[in-house]
Amino acid sequence: MKGKYAWPDERGYFGEYGGCFVPETLMAPLAELSRAYDQVTKHRTFKRRLSDLLSSYAGRPTPLYYAERLTQRLGGAQIYLKREDLLHTGAHKINNAIGQSLLAHFMGKERIIAETGAGQHGVATATAAALLGMKCTIYMGTEDMRRQRLNVDRMRLLGAEVAGVDAGSCTLKDAINEALRDWVTNVRTTHYVLGSVLGPDPYPRMVRDFHRVIGDEARVQLKKETGRATPDLAVACVGGGSNAIGLFTAFLGDPVRLIGVEAGGTGSDLGHHAARFAGGSLGVLHGTRTMVLQDQDGQIANTHSVSAGLDYPAIGPEHVLLRELGRIEYFAICDAEAISAFHFLAETEGILPALESSHALAEVFKRAPNMNKKMVILVNLSGRGDKDVESVIAYDAEHADEIDREAELSIHPAMRKWSAPTTSEES
Repeated sequence: MKGKYAWPDERGYFGEYGGCFVPETLMAPLAELSRAYDQVTKHRTFKRRLSDLLSSYAGRPTPLYYAERLTQRLGGAQIYLKREDLLHTGAHKINNAIGQSLLAHFMGKERIIAETGAGQHGVATATAAALLGMKCTIYMGTEDMRRQRLNVDRMRLLGAEVAGVDAGSCTLKDAINEALRDWVTNVRTTHYVLGSVLGPDPYPRMVRDFHRVIGDEARVQLKKETGRATPDLAVACVGGGSNAIGLFTAFLGDPVRLIGVEAGGTGSDLGHHAARFAGGSLGVLHGTRTMVLQDQDGQIANTHSVSAGLDYPAIGPEHVLLRELGRIEYFAICDAEAISAFHFLAETEGILPALESSHALAEVFKRAPNMNKKMVILVNLSGRGDKDVESVIAYDAEHADEIDREAELSIHPAMRKWSAPTTSEES
């Protein structure tokens, strides 16, 4: 980034947010990690190796796809999907997993650990560990293990140990707690591959940098497809915020409207959603100062989302600053809307989106019909929905009588009943 969007500062702060709030035992390892990252990312051998792996192994560049039928059905702006779902392992997470694992390999570490919610970061890290011949342990909440059984099996098949965490809400924040405990104990031989733009410095900037390839590619591809390098609107879902910051970073200096979409869950009461900007307050969680969902006593609140990857009580500190500056807007999409968007994209374009990405799509489906047909919307399709099929089927069965009332009232009429219409407009 350049100019006024160049951060963090030398202390790891994004304005008033970020920093390094960790036990003393982790201060030296974090300083070592920061120095190593700054060194190797300037090293020609590291950069070439990373570029080669992202290209020949992970599958970059990912396509930019013009969703023609989707655009026609909604009747407004042109919708382009950045197809991160087509990467090896099925999501954008592989960008950062390969980058950090390669960094750990250069540092001489023997083992890597990671946390995971939806399982995609865990699968990506297990994949990178197998590729580089490193030992791997993945921490995952038992509730997320239940929701994402396929990804648990994938991680184990890749040779990783999957350690279930049954503390707290048994979801992502609890998995991070256990991963941090492991790292404190084994820091000399182990690198912690944190999966989002969270945690203490240098993680927020490091994960951002490994993912900014998403937006950089999209600029070039948009120019080729549309004759212009920037969209009118760019949209991405936001859990911790890695896929969103990877897309948005490339457009911060341009007159592009940027929208991040959080998990609205089942309601506005604390514990029923994961919308940090709708119900959070300033706090410290997992080593960084940011917006956190917490009660009046500062206790971390439980969260809920139909999407395991968005089910987390904090957000990356850079997102907080960018919202404060008015550069990115954030909105929440409820479970029912995300499920409807999942079905609509599947039946309109033949693409199963991850439930995380479905939140971003639902926001786009609301906005596109009201925009000029010459305008361009860029959506980061951060992952594929194979992992979510069981969750979607279970949701549909449980809420069959509610879907028409809840979701379809807030989504464009073209989405109703999910199926493509058989009227003359399709003939």
